[in-house]
Amino acid sequence: MASVTLNAIRKTYDNGVEVIRGVDLQVCDGEFMVFVGPSGCGKSTMMRMIAGLEDISAGELRIGERLANDVPPADRGVAMVFQSYALYPHMTVAQNMGFSLDLAGLSKAEIAAQVGRVAEILQITHLLDRKPKALSGGQRQRVAIGRAIVRNPEVFLFDEPLSNLDASLRVQMRVELTKLHRQLGATMIYVTHDQVEAMTMGDRIAVFNAGVIEQVGTPLELYREPANVFVAQFMGSPRMNLMGAAASVGDTEVALRLTAQPQAAPTLRPLAGCALDAAALARVAQVGVRPESLRVVADSDAEAVNGGWPVRIDVTEHLGDSVLLHARFAGTAVAAEPLCLKLPAAQAEHWRPDDAVRVLAEPGALHLFDGQGRRLGAL
Repeated sequence: MASVTLNAIRKTYDNGVEVIRGVDLQVCDGEFMVFVGPSGCGKSTMMRMIAGLEDISAGELRIGERLANDVPPADRGVAMVFQSYALYPHMTVAQNMGFSLDLAGLSKAEIAAQVGRVAEILQITHLLDRKPKALSGGQRQRVAIGRAIVRNPEVFLFDEPLSNLDASLRVQMRVELTKLHRQLGATMIYVTHDQVEAMTMGDRIAVFNAGVIEQVGTPLELYREPANVFVAQFMGSPRMNLMGAAASVGDTEVALRLTAQPQAAPTLRPLAGCALDAAALARVAQVGVRPESLRVVADSDAEAVNGGWPVRIDVTEHLGDSVLLHARFAGTAVAAEPLCLKLPAAQAEHWRPDDAVRVLAEPGALHLFDGQGRRLGAL
């Protein structure tokens, strides 16, 4: 296996459009790295450059210690699994998996041994004599993955390989790919627009946006300490609530006021528990809070007057184990930006649309951002 190093990588098309704008990244040997971001952010283009399917306009790509910018795709030691299974319909599973080995000149016995070993790993030995039309979607994806494994590459590249599968099968294949990574100890780079896939599979995640990487970190680092508003709202489902805010420092407390909701009482936090200094607090322009970090409090609760926000419920979504409450601040129009709460089902099953409630953020759950969207800290 090998590491992958991206140093100031750029991609500019002939029409002058720059889609990758100076990407630096170190993917460690044996790491499962996930590229995640919205459509058109450059993540698939970056993977295709690693594979050699797109030219690199500027910068250096190293696979292991070798400079790979001009190395032909077949000689890079990488194998790619595409969104489309791209299996040969006239070949059996065994023939599909062994095709690249046949081209490489291996004997039939060597091919059969390698295909058999990989089929056992993927639990598709019983499918080797079938043709693709006799396989389910999940089985076809396993064959496509097996075709990559038999080449024994230094780096595996996965370009949204689960997007054609139904929801339950995607969950199953996520688990299978994670187990496969652990079993092979391979370097894997995985592209997806699904942040749930990214959070559940990656050792680390690189969040792409408009051709740059906004942040690289473990799933929990990105969830707990997003570098900016983009990462904060992209990582997490439902996405983080975001509101305009201003902070002021008193003798013993920090008061956070929602600038667009003057009827909402300021949220107070002890100054002693705040890691931010007065200069940083003065730059607060937005506050974010995740739906699962909000709870409903009664008007009689002493905490309700210490930062409880008055809201009116618009819609409830029952998810079985939890309920999403979509609400708006009291006195605002129905079209106003909603506030989303995610509560355990037992705590929310009696709430109905048009109910007026107060919500409170858990201590440490208020993420503070400056006017440029950079994260300052949390309260």
